[in-house]
Amino acid sequence: MGTWRKVPVETPEGVREGIAPLVLSASRATDIPAFYLEWFLERLDAGYVRWRNPFGGAVQFVSLRDVRACVFWTKNPAPLLAATERLEARFPFVVQVTVNDYEAEGLEPGVPPLAERLGAFVRLSRRIGRERVIWRFDPLLLGGGLSAERLLAKVEAVGEALAPATEQLVFSFADVAEYRKVRAALDRARLPFRAPTEDEMHRLAEGIGALCRKWGLRGATCAERIDLEAYGIGHNRCIDGDLLRRIAPHDPVLCRFLRGTTAAGAPETARQTLQFPAACAPGEPAPGAAPAPNRRKDRGQRAACRCIPSKDIGAYGTCPAGCVYCYATASPEAARARLRTLAPGQDCLGG
Repeated sequence: MGTWRKVPVETPEGVREGIAPLVLSASRATDIPAFYLEWFLERLDAGYVRWRNPFGGAVQFVSLRDVRACVFWTKNPAPLLAATERLEARFPFVVQVTVNDYEAEGLEPGVPPLAERLGAFVRLSRRIGRERVIWRFDPLLLGGGLSAERLLAKVEAVGEALAPATEQLVFSFADVAEYRKVRAALDRARLPFRAPTEDEMHRLAEGIGALCRKWGLRGATCAERIDLEAYGIGHNRCIDGDLLRRIAPHDPVLCRFLRGTTAAGAPETARQTLQFPAACAPGEPAPGAAPAPNRRKDRGQRAACRCIPSKDIGAYGTCPAGCVYCYATASPEAARARLRTLAPGQDCLGG
């Protein structure tokens, strides 16, 4: 049985069977806040998204009516600033913001200048709260004159600006060998960058751990198997049930789902009649609740990923940012063409 209950979804072509997720991811596959925020807001009003599985092409209809929380992923949070009130009226949300400094290396040609990204991050944090804006320096790449020490200096410079505006620093190490598209893109661009060796991973983690202690941040890796606890670096849950309970403590449906019980799939019309607790205070189970709210795991992610289940509505091949190390979009030019031709009312990013 799937994580989400099945529901009828009304589309212009008729009623289709779909799913009704409670937690949305927007998106691991593309930068929706930077490039597709108007599309996303339009789909919220329409009440559904058509999603195409990148592995096989099967179509799935996703109802947005029951969404209780959303996690956004972006490298440019500026567009979100104008949409926070509209989004807050629908559900609480968290924003994973990748702020790297690879300007001199030319690895992220389609993102705004670093100074603009730093400013937008801080403004968003002031708007919605520092616990809801997560800083990612991701991925960590070396080579081409970029040593572990120089990369740590970049992390420190960015962190000096962002640390007061967040609670977490999440990072991962580049997987150049694992993703052939990444290696091919680096080769085409004649950029001699590579993944850190295991020794360099430990050196980077030791330095980042020391910086996090200085700043008072929680440091964690994303979907990494390597154990870095000795440096104060844990394993992150980018879609984190504890954080969602913290930002939505009075949503009994969401809290019950995060504990892994069956009531989360209750239809909208039944929410007021179910016997849920009145509140779920951060870190405290409600009366009669099962322990360990994060036992749920998203089985659709990599083995080392610790995220709870969510439904991602993005599409590979649609991000125009052109980050050279990206495994999700092989052709930024094609992605830019797709963005230009995105029609009003189009219900699927993936065509």
